Amino acid sequence: MGKQVEVLPTMAGLIERALELVLAQMQSSISLSGRCTIALSGGSTPKPLYEAIANLDLPWEKIHVFWGDERYVPPDHPDSNQGMARRAWLDKVNIPAANIHPMPTDAGDPAVDASKHEAELSEFFKTPPGEFPALDIILLGMGDDGHTASLFPHTEALGVSDRLIAVGNKDGQPRLTFTAPLINSARCVIFVVAGANKRPALAQIFAPQGDEMTYPSRLIQPVGELWWLLDESAGQELKFVG
Repeated sequence: MGKQVEVLPTMAGLIERALELVLAQMQSSISLSGRCTIALSGGSTPKPLYEAIANLDLPWEKIHVFWGDERYVPPDHPDSNQGMARRAWLDKVNIPAANIHPMPTDAGDPAVDASKHEAELSEFFKTPPGEFPALDIILLGMGDDGHTASLFPHTEALGVSDRLIAVGNKDGQPRLTFTAPLINSARCVIFVVAGANKRPALAQIFAPQGDEMTYPSRLIQPVGELWWLLDESAGQELKFVG
């Protein structure tokens, strides 16, 4: 299918299109396999998307929620991606607790929790050692430095190719993150990006040649579908790229 790029005129339009696409992918996955697995992104941009999903009547027992990355803080910390998604969406719907699969952050050692979550994923998806499970949907954002998930420029996590979960690093603060190979095994990856401050990085990411270590979002080339949904501020120079 290749890379699909859509530039929406407003932030509201961006969220509406993201919702439409997520729902279509959910329906397709449930029809095919009886369930949908979705990994969420953090940050402020997807929050209205989660709030919109919370207002819908969906077959919650068939939806399993994961996270593409997590700050190494407790779930009730203001910076927790899990906490944000619970407040905006998950606490408002009748989804079984067993269907929510947060990244653990309570061992006191990010590497220990990374290994624990990797084992949890392998158990859930029944993947043998050395293989990467295929999530149905992975939602991603992008920072103005070109990072996605917690794959930051020139950090060790970018080079991890034999693990599902790596320890990311943001200014000395540890994070847990999906590795690039795990993201690239997904059936559908959806970037949702807003803001004029993202334009310089987007130009580098969409350039024919570039440096993945400096602009990590270039690493994301999934075997399944790849969607870039951008608001006008972020994507006005990329309207005809696809």
